Amino acid sequence: MRTAEIVRNTNETKISLSLNVDGKGKHDIDSGVGFLNHMLELFSVHSGMDLIVKCVGDIQVDDHHSTEDIGIALGQALRAALGDKKGIARFSDRVVPMDETAALVALDISGRAYLTLDLDGELSEGKIGSFDAELIGEFLRAFVMNAGVNLYVKLLAKGNKHHEAEAIFKALAKCMQDAVTIVSDRVPSSKGVLA
Repeated sequence: MRTAEIVRNTNETKISLSLNVDGKGKHDIDSGVGFLNHMLELFSVHSGMDLIVKCVGDIQVDDHHSTEDIGIALGQALRAALGDKKGIARFSDRVVPMDETAALVALDISGRAYLTLDLDGELSEGKIGSFDAELIGEFLRAFVMNAGVNLYVKLLAKGNKHHEAEAIFKALAKCMQDAVTIVSDRVPSSKGVLA
């Protein structure tokens, strides 16, 4: 079983997170941030990964620390659960529509962290309910840096910010599902290692 449990305690957040890469999309999410709960539930369902998150954060300040730190913990959990990455497909890309919007996500579970966000000003300002839209980028950056993933995200069609975020998280989930699938008995690298 490719699983990991992460506990992260700081002066700003207290997080426990459990990830089962080979799960069935079961989830129990309590981030303290309603919109983030929704995005993480989507991620779990559409990736097929089981995800449990409990976060107590300083949301009286704002949602930033909880969102970023959960991204850190999820990235650490994915890296730990995949171990040496032997046999994984490694690469994936998906286009996912959500009503009037659509997102393209491509990723490489390479061990090298890099994020390209091509949102053309979208999701960099304003609110989604009470959630700061710019925190989508903060979450993805924290996740990528700690997972060791190369991630490219582009909005192909814009519209409602909630729909844009949902398309991104669903596309990320489907890419993860594809990329972690076991397809061989070797590490998928000409170097012989993914680190």
